[in-house]
Amino acid sequence: MNNIKKKAYRNTPAFVMLAWLSFVFFIALILIGLYTLKEPLMVKGYYLMGSVGLISSSFTLSKVVRDNQEDEERYNQMFRAQDKQIVED
Repeated sequence: MNNIKKKAYRNTPAFVMLAWLSFVFFIALILIGLYTLKEPLMVKGYYLMGSVGLISSSFTLSKVVRDNQEDEERYNQMFRAQDKQIVED
C-alpha cells in the first residue's frame, strides 16, 4: 500500500525549456547589442544597468503576482471550509 503521490508540475517540460531558451536568447541579444554599440563605455554601462534592473524586477514582479494569487486561493479555500463547517453544525 504505497500512497506516495507523484509530483505534478504546472508547466510542461517543453514550455519550461521555451521560457529558459527565450530568456537566454534575449540576454545574448542585449549583450551583443551593447558590445557592438558605438558609444562610450559610460553609455554602455547605463544601458547594461537598466537591462539588469529590468530583468531582475520582472522576476520579482512575476513572483509577487504569483504569490498573491496563491494566497488569495488559499484564503478563499480556508473560508469555504469554515462556511462548510458552520453549515454542517
